Amino acid sequence: MGKKEKLEPSHLKSHIGYHLRIVSNAVSHSFAKKLATQDVTVAEWVILREMYSQEENTSPSIVAEITGLTRGAVSKLIDRLLHKGLVTRAESTGDRRYQDIRLTPKAAKLIPKLSKIADENDATFFSELSQTERDLLLETLIKLTELHKLNTNPIE
Repeated sequence: MGKKEKLEPSHLKSHIGYHLRIVSNAVSHSFAKKLATQDVTVAEWVILREMYSQEENTSPSIVAEITGLTRGAVSKLIDRLLHKGLVTRAESTGDRRYQDIRLTPKAAKLIPKLSKIADENDATFFSELSQTERDLLLETLIKLTELHKLNTNPIE
């Protein structure tokens, strides 16, 4: 009887996910540090930016649906944004369980500044790629998120 061949495990650094995680961690950590200078967390940025895209006031349940976060997580984030003066909250006159939330003028001025920070952070990490490479990377990542139905916003 011959010797069984020893199955050699794949090398850690041979996995695409390993390299994606390294890049993702670096990009995310850098962005979080830059947002912290504006007293905003990544999770708060996600809520603010999604609310900015809404035409009018919205509700915590709609924000939860848009962001893929739980209603409980959104409620806690809204509380923090209220404390920072970036959103207002009012109970609906018809249904006390329903709340209207809206960005304050302070938030409306801050969001473009935060968006610029996000753009600059991307440029820091991806400017060495050609436009074709950036487009292909983005297209590939979007394809993977759609194929695997990954629809929650990254907040950490």
